[in-house]
Amino acid sequence: MTQAVPRLDGQVVLAVFAHPDDESLACGGTLATLAAAGAHVVVMCASHGERGSDIGPVRNDALGLERAVEMRAAVAALGIAELRLLSHPDGELRWAAVTDFNADILLFLRRHPHASVITFGEDGLYWHADHIGVYERVLTAVLSLGSEAPPLYFVTMPTGVMPEVVTAAKARGWLPPRKGFWSLVPESFGLHAKPHSITIDVRAFVPQKLAAILAHRSQMGADHPFSNLAEADARRWLGTEFFRRADIPGRPGTVLEQRCT
Repeated sequence: MTQAVPRLDGQVVLAVFAHPDDESLACGGTLATLAAAGAHVVVMCASHGERGSDIGPVRNDALGLERAVEMRAAVAALGIAELRLLSHPDGELRWAAVTDFNADILLFLRRHPHASVITFGEDGLYWHADHIGVYERVLTAVLSLGSEAPPLYFVTMPTGVMPEVVTAAKARGWLPPRKGFWSLVPESFGLHAKPHSITIDVRAFVPQKLAAILAHRSQMGADHPFSNLAEADARRWLGTEFFRRADIPGRPGTVLEQRCT
């Protein structure tokens, strides 16, 4: 079961991701766990995901507006206190508006000097260029704070987890689409990722995590691996999340370590 103590009242957690839906899929259970324990959880999303169409990477501002509405519903489902939805260009986060995005992160951390930070690792979970760009921006901002650097945690996924999810979905009759997120090769998730050092049991928050995932309707599609998922299977596939603490000088970490299983 998720640990009920100690409380995290007064602590600030900044989770930085690239697109609406990243927060729910990557670590929605952990964000819900931290919020329920009293932490002030802030999700900073770099873009509106306006290129997230299954017809290809074409800018669609109407889709970006739709995804913004979806994300507000998702963070509400997770109990997240604050959403900062930025407008940096989807598909170009490694190269465009680099200075502005870095400033967004750094300004937040200077205003909240005792915050902890969660973001992608160097592999971006599955080598997505925008995810890697977010990792680079966050790491740059954190390192620039020197000895005042906040605890930084990278969300990760052990090799083999996503293939098992997909295999189980196929056994229920699901077929991967030809395009879109669910068409990705499942073996790419966690491929060559550094080993995790923190495991969080989020089984108590799987209903909230699943509700948040399903809120991103434009990305999930009508049929996806989590469709018609039995409660036991949902707890199995969604009930554990993995992280690695960044090996950089800075303040001691407590937010995730206190909930490590």
